[in-house]
Amino acid sequence: MAPHHHDREDLTLPDLIEGPTRDLTSARAAALARSGDHEVDGTSGDPRGRQPHDQRGGGSGGRRRVELGRLPAAGGLYRRALLGAVPGLGRGRGRELPAVELTVAGVPVDPAHLAAYDRVCGFRLTDRLPATYLHVLGFPLSLRLMTAADFPIPLTGVVHVANRITVHRPVRVGETVDFHTYAENLRPHERGRQLDVVLVGSIDGTEVWRGVSTYLGKERAAGGGPRRDRGDRPTPPASSAQWRVTPRVGTDYARVSGDHNPIHTSKLGARLFGFPRPIAHGMWSKARCLAALDARLPDAYSVDVAFKLPVPLPSTVAFRAAADGAGWDFGLHGARDGRPHLVGTVR
Repeated sequence: MAPHHHDREDLTLPDLIEGPTRDLTSARAAALARSGDHEVDGTSGDPRGRQPHDQRGGGSGGRRRVELGRLPAAGGLYRRALLGAVPGLGRGRGRELPAVELTVAGVPVDPAHLAAYDRVCGFRLTDRLPATYLHVLGFPLSLRLMTAADFPIPLTGVVHVANRITVHRPVRVGETVDFHTYAENLRPHERGRQLDVVLVGSIDGTEVWRGVSTYLGKERAAGGGPRRDRGDRPTPPASSAQWRVTPRVGTDYARVSGDHNPIHTSKLGARLFGFPRPIAHGMWSKARCLAALDARLPDAYSVDVAFKLPVPLPSTVAFRAAADGAGWDFGLHGARDGRPHLVGTVR
């Protein structure tokens, strides 16, 4: 079958900045329509005049807490990040982590958006939220933190190297979630610097979900830190399933997640950051693996993944999983060459 015309299209640099960076998720569009809000620049608080509420010292760990009136729109944040990467327009980065914690209350779940996410990632359609869905729901809050002018690692070209999610109890459609996010553990790496962005979801004052994303910012001057093991690559274990990953995975996941980083959606965007062709989102890979284990997951668990080599689009990947006591070990590798893409555990 011939590929869809949409798969063959590529984007110009102006398209990268103004086109696909719009917030296309139905949940946030529906929320804006119901409230009468309109997107201004994706970075301010509430366009009706409610500014972010600054509580100095109100956050954890001595961080200043800033309460937003609603989730920011991802589109303007990506535009700002991409424009900041253009020579002459960007500003110097901070050397330290911002001592700030962003919060937003009462984020609802749109069943139509949840269903679209489930279809893209392979989950069954239920009213129980996948563990990875709350990462998507609260991602705009973390995105605003990471696009601040003084954030030490620029968003463009950042590498998502690991993610840990802890589910304390299931969250269902109909519940509203309060989120807060902050960054911690800025540390050297052999290729630059790493840090952790923490996103916490609470309901009625009780934490129900926590995600920790580890990001690498590459820098010309190596930052020291531990070196990767460069030993021989082990033979991948036998797989239990193979999945064909098409270019539509990049664009479809961008639409449901709000993560419009052009390395996932455009040949030009990928080449600008050193990739010969677009690559799949790491959180799509994690979600697709969890979807394969969904019926065997308990009510409370932690799922850790390390992202290894990118999944190029298109490609065929092999999934494997093995029970280990009360949990699972799983991984994703290239079906033809055995190159490791992801390794993970559920405990």
